[in-house]
Amino acid sequence: MEKKELYLYRNIGIFAHVDAGKTTTTERILKLTGKIHKTGEVHDGEATTDFMDQEQERGITIQSAATSCEWDNHRLNIIDTPGHVDFTIEVYRSLKVLDGGVGVFCGSGGVEPQSETNWRYANDSEVARIIFVNKLDRVGADFYRVVKQIKDVLAANPLVMVLPIGIEDDFVGVVDLLTQKSWTWSDAGDLESYTIGDVPEDMAELVAEWREKLIETAVEQDDDLLEKYLDGNEPSVDDLKRCVRKGTIALDFFPTYCGSAFKNKAIQNILNAIVDYLPDPTEVKPQPEIDLEGNPTGGFAIVDPNRPLRALAFKIMDDRYGALTFTRIYSGTIKKGDNVVNTFTGKNERIGRIVEMHADSREELDSAQAGDIVALLGMKNTRTGHTLADADNPATLEPMVFPDPVISIAISPKDKAGTEKMSIALNKMVREDPSFRVATDEDSGETLIKGMGELHLDIKVDILRRTHNVDVSMGKPQVAYRETITKMIEDIYTHKKQSGGSGQYGKIEYRIEPAEQNAGYEFESKVTGGNVPREYWSAIEKAFRLCMDEGTLAGYPLLDVKFTLLDGAFHAVDSSALAFEIATRAAYRQSIPKAEPQLLEPIMKIDVFTPDDNVGDVIGDLNRRRGMIKSQEAGPTGVRVRAEAPLADMFGYIGHLRTLTSGRGQYSMEFSHYAPCPQNVADEVIKEAAERKANK
Repeated sequence: MEKKELYLYRNIGIFAHVDAGKTTTTERILKLTGKIHKTGEVHDGEATTDFMDQEQERGITIQSAATSCEWDNHRLNIIDTPGHVDFTIEVYRSLKVLDGGVGVFCGSGGVEPQSETNWRYANDSEVARIIFVNKLDRVGADFYRVVKQIKDVLAANPLVMVLPIGIEDDFVGVVDLLTQKSWTWSDAGDLESYTIGDVPEDMAELVAEWREKLIETAVEQDDDLLEKYLDGNEPSVDDLKRCVRKGTIALDFFPTYCGSAFKNKAIQNILNAIVDYLPDPTEVKPQPEIDLEGNPTGGFAIVDPNRPLRALAFKIMDDRYGALTFTRIYSGTIKKGDNVVNTFTGKNERIGRIVEMHADSREELDSAQAGDIVALLGMKNTRTGHTLADADNPATLEPMVFPDPVISIAISPKDKAGTEKMSIALNKMVREDPSFRVATDEDSGETLIKGMGELHLDIKVDILRRTHNVDVSMGKPQVAYRETITKMIEDIYTHKKQSGGSGQYGKIEYRIEPAEQNAGYEFESKVTGGNVPREYWSAIEKAFRLCMDEGTLAGYPLLDVKFTLLDGAFHAVDSSALAFEIATRAAYRQSIPKAEPQLLEPIMKIDVFTPDDNVGDVIGDLNRRRGMIKSQEAGPTGVRVRAEAPLADMFGYIGHLRTLTSGRGQYSMEFSHYAPCPQNVADEVIKEAAERKANK
C-alpha cells in the first residue's frame, strides 16, 4: 500500500459488548474497501479477523487483529478488539495506541455491561469515537431507545447523524440528516447495491426535528456560524461537517449512526464518518515522554517522520512465522535492519522484518513511519508496553499498567514428555498477554496459571491443548485472597549477633497501622538525630515491602499497610544494611500477628441479563452466592440485574445461569475490589493453607 500524507491516516479500533457485531462490522468494512472478496460470517466461524480456532468455535474475538485498508483515498488501520470481559486487557491496550474508535451497540440489547467498561477505557484514553447502533433488523431493535441509553447509562452525548428507515424486518436504510437524502439497500444482500433518494414523506417531520438538534449542537463549535444561525442563516453542509469534526475530536459529542452489518446495510456511512470526523494522527494529543526512572521529561512524541524514533509495542503474537510485535510508531521512521534501543531493558534490538498485517496475511515493507501500525519480526526482548526509540536520542513513552489476576488454577501435563513443551508454550503465552501470569506453588511444586476470570483461563488451557499440543489436567480454580491488618501496633525489635569477628547489630522502633483502602504500602521515617542513619532507611523500607508478599494468616500478600520508622539504634562497626534488613523481617513476623490481621476476598461486579420469568430465581441464586443486588432494570426483552458477589462463590456460574433461564441468560463479571471475608470463610481458607504447609 502506497505511503500517504499523515492527514490521510485513520488509526481506529472497533469495540463493543460481546455479540454486538464488531467483527461482522469489520468484515463488511474490509469487503467494501476491497480487502476481502468473500465475506465470512462469525456464526459460521469464518470471519477473516477471527482466525484462531477458539475464536471461530466460540464466535467471539479473543485477540485484537490489526488490519489495513483504504477508503476514499484515506488509509485506515483498523484494530478489531474482543468484547468479552475477560479480554478487556486487549481493548485497553488497543485503545492506548489508537486515535479514534467506533463503538458498536446492539439495536435490541442496547448499552450492555461490557460496553460500559470499554467506554470507560476509551474515556480514560481520550479517544474520539463515532457510534454505530447495529442489528436494527433484529426483533426488539429500537434506535431511539439505544440513543437514550447512551445518554443515561454512559453519560455521553450522542449526536444523531442518520435516522433509520423502517425497523426490524422492515429496516431498509437510513436518512442522512446533513444532506437530507435517503440511502436504501436492496434485499439482495449486496453491500454496494444502494440507492440515494429523497426523504420518505412520512419521515419529513421527524427528519426536520432531528436535523435541527444536529445543527444546534454542531454550530456551538464556531461562534461566527452560531451567530449567523441565530439570525436565521443555515450553515452549509461543509461548514456543518467541519464543526462536527471539531466537536468529535474534542470529545464534546459522538456522531451516531445506525444500520445492520449482517444485512449489509449502512456500512458506507460509517466509513465516510471515519474519514470525515475521526482524527488523523497529528490531531490527537501527542504522547508524553518520560525518562528511564518514570518521571515526565516535559517532552512529547510529536507525530513527524523526521523526528527521533518513538514507537510503542502494544501486542506480541506468536504465529507460524515466529513472534510478531505489533507496534504503533508515534514519531520517526524505522527501516529493515535498523538498530533501535528498547528503553525498558536498555538493550539494542535489530529490526528484522516489517510487515503490514491484514488479519492473518501480511505484506512485507522496507520501512514504516510516524502514524503507522505495523508488526515487527525478530524482536528478541521486547514485551507489551515497551518503547522502541532512537539509540542516539532515547526516551520512553508512558507504559501500560495491567491489573493483577484474581483467579488461579493448578495445571500439570498429562505425560512427562509434556513438561518442557508446556513451559515453552506458557512462556510464549505470557509474552502475548500481560494479564496472564504463571507461577510455581512453592508448597506443592505445581504450576499455577493466573488470569482475569474462568473463561480467560479456560481459553488459555484450550490454546495449550490445540495450538501447542500440550494436554494438561486442571485443578480446582483458586481465589487470589489478600490479607490486611485492622489495628495499629507500636513495637521494638533488636537484631544482635556479636560473637567474635564483625557482628551484626540493628535496632528499630516502629509503628505498623492500616493504610487507606487501595493505598498499597506506605513507608515513612520519623527518625531524628541519626539514631538510624539515613543510608539504612531504604534497606528497612525494602525488607518490609518484600515481607508483605506473604501474610501471616494464610500466606497471601498483605495490602494497605503503613510502616513508620520511629526510632532505633545502630553500632558504628557492627551495623549494616543487612543487619537492619534482618531486623525488619523479624519485626514483621513479630508484629503483624499482633495487628489483628484479616483475610480479604476479591468481590466481583456482576451484570446478569435474564428473561422476565426467571428474575426471582436468578436473584435468589445470587443471594445464595453471598451476592448483594445493586439494581434491577427492565428492558424490552428481559431484566438486567447488577450485583456484587465474592469470586469464590461464582465458579461455574454460567452453566447454572443457563439451567435457571433455559439457556437464555447471559452475564459478565469483572473485578471490583477486595473486602473482608466472613469469619467462617476465612477459617476455612486459613485451615486449607495450614494443611498445604503441613504436607510440604
